[in-house]
Amino acid sequence: MILITGGLGYIGSHTVVELIAQGKEVLIVDDLSNSNLQVLEGLEKITGQSINFVQLDVKEAPPLNELIQAHPQLEGVIHFAAAKAVGESALNPLKYYQNNVGGLLNLLQSIPTNIPFIFSSSCTVYGDADALPIVENSPIKRPKSPYGNTKKIGEEILEEHSRAHANFKAISLRYFNPIGAHASGYIGENPKGQPENLVPYITQSAVGKIPPLTVFGDDYPTADGTCVRDYIHVVDLARAHVAAFNRLEENKSKTAYEVFNVGTGQGHSVLEVIASFERVSGKSLNYSIGPRREGDIVTAYANVDKALQQLNWSPKYSLDEAVHSAWQWELNNSSR
Repeated sequence: MILITGGLGYIGSHTVVELIAQGKEVLIVDDLSNSNLQVLEGLEKITGQSINFVQLDVKEAPPLNELIQAHPQLEGVIHFAAAKAVGESALNPLKYYQNNVGGLLNLLQSIPTNIPFIFSSSCTVYGDADALPIVENSPIKRPKSPYGNTKKIGEEILEEHSRAHANFKAISLRYFNPIGAHASGYIGENPKGQPENLVPYITQSAVGKIPPLTVFGDDYPTADGTCVRDYIHVVDLARAHVAAFNRLEENKSKTAYEVFNVGTGQGHSVLEVIASFERVSGKSLNYSIGPRREGDIVTAYANVDKALQQLNWSPKYSLDEAVHSAWQWELNNSSR
């Protein structure tokens, strides 16, 4: 059984599907702060299985300890549970340190050290990278947001924990920009409140849920003047978690603690993503150009050679396919 914290969230739920498809049994823990029980219903429709779920906040150590002790058959942990809104983290940094760092500490103190551990990290640990594409040994800088800094601190905790305990093995996956949804239309990205990420903002504005999109700046030193990011289909990202878990389970790690970039290796600008949406939806998107947004990095995309070579993984889906799946999810979700 694999413990999935934050397993009803966007990336966690898609990873649950991929793990079950590989014959794994999962135990989902989620506090429902940025998810809901409809996701569990969707997972059970997709998998055709009843899925173990416990509503629990990883910041609360006593119930977390009780849960771990009640499941001695745990064979691994994939830790997604974290607050993740960059803007909110700047307004309420203590919430992010308490949740993202405190929750990780509680989890590590609760589980035996011989259980494989996968950490949901982020490309934000690189800050504004000196060179592109970004490789895993690129300098780690102070991230531009408290959210990003919690991921950097989390990685440092895991690395030091692995040094202190010879039998502790962990992998941090540094995500670039997950987008898209499961092909069934039962699960997808559905943030509470107004989306901070580009693709759900596009799809929600296209159906009239929220105001039209503002593109923050068109005067950057890029091909079309807008910021460039590496957008990866969430199903490809979920598959990378399965590959990472298999690596740990099969004792193929080269060191006790490893990191991998997970992206496509290609950068796309904001205007390219908008053009992709207009292609796959057949709709013209209403948007405007606004001033630059403070803290935005100009360009970030991954070198994923390490993941390709060592995880036996590669991304399958194109930008258009990922955006199309996000649009289909939005249409299905809006009609419910």
